[in-house]
Amino acid sequence: MSSSPPTEHPARWRSPAGWPLRTRIVAIIIVLLTVLGLAVGGTAYFFLRNTLYTQLDAKLDQTSNPFHSRGSGGPPPSFNRDRPFGGAEPGSIGITYTVPTAVSGGLIVTAEDDGYAVLAYEPLSDAAQAELTAVPADGTKSDITLDGYGSFRVVALTTDSGETRVVALSLKNTNFTLLRVALVTGGAVLIAIGIAGWAGALIVRRTLAPLDRVAATATKVSELRLDRGEVQLAQRVPERDTDPRTEVGQVGAALNQMLDHVGNALEARHASEMQVRQFVADASHELRTPLAAIRGYAELSRRSRAPVSDEIAHVLGRVESEAQRMTGLVEDLLLLARLDAGRPLGHDPVDLSMLVVDTVSDAHAAGPRHNWQLDLPEEPVVVIGDGARLHQVLANLLANARTHTPEGTTVTVGVTSEGGAAVLRVEDAGPGIPAELQPHIFERFARGDSSRSRAAGSTGLGLSIVHAVVTAHGGGVSVESRPGRTVFTVVLPLGHAVPSAEQFAQIAPPPN
Repeated sequence: MSSSPPTEHPARWRSPAGWPLRTRIVAIIIVLLTVLGLAVGGTAYFFLRNTLYTQLDAKLDQTSNPFHSRGSGGPPPSFNRDRPFGGAEPGSIGITYTVPTAVSGGLIVTAEDDGYAVLAYEPLSDAAQAELTAVPADGTKSDITLDGYGSFRVVALTTDSGETRVVALSLKNTNFTLLRVALVTGGAVLIAIGIAGWAGALIVRRTLAPLDRVAATATKVSELRLDRGEVQLAQRVPERDTDPRTEVGQVGAALNQMLDHVGNALEARHASEMQVRQFVADASHELRTPLAAIRGYAELSRRSRAPVSDEIAHVLGRVESEAQRMTGLVEDLLLLARLDAGRPLGHDPVDLSMLVVDTVSDAHAAGPRHNWQLDLPEEPVVVIGDGARLHQVLANLLANARTHTPEGTTVTVGVTSEGGAAVLRVEDAGPGIPAELQPHIFERFARGDSSRSRAAGSTGLGLSIVHAVVTAHGGGVSVESRPGRTVFTVVLPLGHAVPSAEQFAQIAPPPN
């Protein structure tokens, strides 16, 4: 028997479409806050950077011409080639050169002269001098990184005397300030997002709690058995969740209204079913007497001493035969009606092993051309139930195998005890049951197609009686069929223990 490949379901978190509503709302809140935080933080960062660089450029202008405020007459003085001018910033760089090979100045540092702190030049490396002398002397300010010295804001100017003056201010404090602001802003945004996510999840959970209660009510209703019997549809959405002023209240009110309609429909359906069942029971009971009378008169006419023509004798024989068939149909309908009405069954110990032996013996007498086999355990399997009805279950299963399989077919009847339940199996090597019929095989008046013979005048009630009787005993019945092998499995509780759905599924799994 081939099994269909398992269906692959996409991962729940692979697509936001599969997320719960509260998760999507919280995620949207976090994304919006993240975008807002990045926008505000980025704007503040770039504004601060622009402000600091503007201040740095102003200082750079002042440093590159420290004497520009002393009057406009005459050319600006040159740097002191031996010592920086007063007020120069330690850590900055000042160099002058006429040709790149003759560079004076260097890194401005603090030195000690006769016990006083003074400014002095510290020579630069050749690589640093080469990078500084390569800066265009057009007054354009730019950033430069000198290996071993760090990052600087630099400007180069050519004086009226023909020498080139290069001034570079360190970006260390500026970059440190920007980094600290970025870290503080990023940390504040992360903390705000975390708090907002937690608070949002809490608020959304509380806000959607009524929707959860509505969903719980719908889930309880979906778990009810609504296809048969009397259904008590008492589940309703709580009154507090049916406020029409809110969206969730509208859903709750609509669900309650729908449940009211469904409940009324189920009550009407159950009342109609009970009327039909009562009618079938009454009609079956009332038909037993006239059918018995018809059979009696037919049999009496055949025993009459008056001569009867062959044609009349044949007609009377057919009347008696059809009366017997109709009597069986009426008895089956009456039994189903009583089972539907919950008529209590017997609760006596029943030895299934002996029941199988007796029933197979009867089946062998009815179908001697079939090959009947027994598969019995060494110890008897005893259940509590109605012996006559259980005998009818097995008799119907064997009659079904005999009727719908050709002569010479092997039919094996077995009894076992598995998982705390008694198991009856009737297996035949016949043509099998069509796949489209198997889901309906235990319904009333269900018959196979033309490949399954009706030579014995089947009414289509035999397997429905099997299902009804087994269900009334707290058990279950299933079928598994393919060409060359059909197995009916009946599971009955041992003693008073009813097998669970999981146990029944393990003992008699549904056909693939």
